[in-house]
Amino acid sequence: MTFLIRWLSILSLPWMQRIGWLLGWVTWALSPRYRKQFREQSHQAGYSFAQVRAAVGAAGCQALESFRVWFGAPMPVQWNGAEHITQAFERGKGVLFMTPHLGCFEITAPSFSQRFGDAHGAMTVLYRPARQAWLRQLLVHAREKPHLNAVPASMDGVRQLLKALRRGHSVGLLPDQVPPDGMGMWSSMWGRPAYTMTLGAKLAMQTSAQILVAWGERLPGDQGYCIHVEPMKEELSDDLVTAVLQINKAMEALIRQCPEQYLWGYARFKRPRREELA
Repeated sequence: MTFLIRWLSILSLPWMQRIGWLLGWVTWALSPRYRKQFREQSHQAGYSFAQVRAAVGAAGCQALESFRVWFGAPMPVQWNGAEHITQAFERGKGVLFMTPHLGCFEITAPSFSQRFGDAHGAMTVLYRPARQAWLRQLLVHAREKPHLNAVPASMDGVRQLLKALRRGHSVGLLPDQVPPDGMGMWSSMWGRPAYTMTLGAKLAMQTSAQILVAWGERLPGDQGYCIHVEPMKEELSDDLVTAVLQINKAMEALIRQCPEQYLWGYARFKRPRREELA
């Protein structure tokens, strides 16, 4: 399996995306549960299947792109809103990047570290270790890149996020990821209760870090990606419940920029599983 992953990571970008598109549709054809989840969640957001059908193939592209980001050669990246990053660091309070499961979300952190790491220090990102031992060990090394620190979803990992922001560095989170039970709260997403992480809001409150929302748009052919960066539209509330809802609304607005590249098959409304932070 490791050999296959590394082989896929050396494919040209157009071929990788063609195979990924096919993989997305094969998954759609073979999994009734996935189809049901995709349709229900996109409908909850107000989209017909015709409006988001491209997201079926896009999900497969995202899966293969991850291998290229982790193990392959750099891919072309454009920036839209990079000036917001420079302005945010000028505050000296650290920068908290929030990225939903939209476009090629794996490319945002490595691209930041490559462009801004020398000037503004390493970015620290939180990840949930894979359950399979071989994959867990593989990804530990794959995610560690120059100016990019990957820390596990544990109490020690959270402490490292806090330290990074207090040093004026940056942190990256996926705020639409369902956290373990007891580590989030129920808040509205697309008008429906969704168990939502509170970590992003708490980090911002404790450090006064600047929040930027970002996503990596998948461009056609061999053009690569465009990373879009912008501040949240409103100042984060001091009330945790309100702040968590504000972040969900900010993610909704970002996803509406390109709903055909969102992972509608991700189980956003699932009940959280019980898990202890070590």
